Amino acid sequence: QVQLVESGGGLVQPGDSLRLSCAASGRTFSVYTMGWFRQAPGKEREVVAAISWSGTNTLYADSVKDRFTISRDNAKNAVYLQMNSLKPEDTAVYYCAGDRTPVRFISRYQMEDFGSWGQGTQVTVSS
Repeated sequence: QVQLVESGGGLVQPGDSLRLSCAASGRTFSVYTMGWFRQAPGKEREVVAAISWSGTNTLYADSVKDRFTISRDNAKNAVYLQMNSLKPEDTAVYYCAGDRTPVRFISRYQMEDFGSWGQGTQVTVSS
């Protein structure tokens, strides 16, 4: 099992940027696809972005394409989410997650594909 700890959330204004970080420990980080999810009040948790174990492949939700960038540093056991041009609708709790299966990357991830979750970090975008 892997332990995941997110950081970097906060209160920002529309148009601002934030960088979320996720520190992993407990298993071989470099062989697992990692993802970021978010959950807004009253809504289901949704995938925001995912990155393959090598960092070669990424995917993004349509709502964040061209604004968010996922990256990872396997030497530091960390994954990041750079969020630019933030909008009020980006307000949510953001969760880091690790794939259940090593060395795979699928085109359409869902919650049940991830077996490890962090505790979440709140991002609030408001003027």
